[in-house]
Amino acid sequence: MESFIIHAGYAAVFLFGFLEACCVPIPSEITFGFAGVLAGEGRLNVVAIIIIGTLAELLGSLVAYGIGRVGERPLVARFGRYLLITEADIDRAERFMAGRGSWAIPVGRALPVVRTFISIVAGFVKVPLMMFALLSLLGTAVWVTAITLIGYAVGTQWQKVAHGFTLAGYVIVVVAVIGIAAFVWHRLREVRREQAAGKADSRGGHQPKHRSPTP
Repeated sequence: MESFIIHAGYAAVFLFGFLEACCVPIPSEITFGFAGVLAGEGRLNVVAIIIIGTLAELLGSLVAYGIGRVGERPLVARFGRYLLITEADIDRAERFMAGRGSWAIPVGRALPVVRTFISIVAGFVKVPLMMFALLSLLGTAVWVTAITLIGYAVGTQWQKVAHGFTLAGYVIVVVAVIGIAAFVWHRLREVRREQAAGKADSRGGHQPKHRSPTP
């Protein structure tokens, strides 16, 4: 992933940002944080990263919103496991949105974990498209800007400390790879745990209960 960002630059930032907002398990903290590091090293432009990343994330969130609005929860429950989406993920986003109304969208889009699934839930509850787009843009811009600037600060400070040693770049890449591996491992573990619980309920003759969002 990091190698692709290094070689493909802004195209990689757009692709990974778009896919992550579509609920594909690609941690945006790695995408924009690492791109920010590259900007700090002078390889990319930090403003361009923020603009391209925000646009990509907005488009991806619109896709997730459309899936939630058209297919609703049954579609997500049926196919979500292929994207490492669990029922608990959707429940968490629904609870976050309950009682907060539409303003949960920009807040949710600027928070880890919840941000990935709040777009689908907004589709479930039929938030008007233009309202969703504007609120999602607001939260997305805050998130992308914050993570990119953190990476940029790390990149500039790293250059001052490392004095050009190539080892610095390798250390950053290794940390990013470990982060991605841990993220995917956690998502796989959650999906398998939920599937095992579902099979246990089936053998016991019980249907899995749907947890409605708490107000």
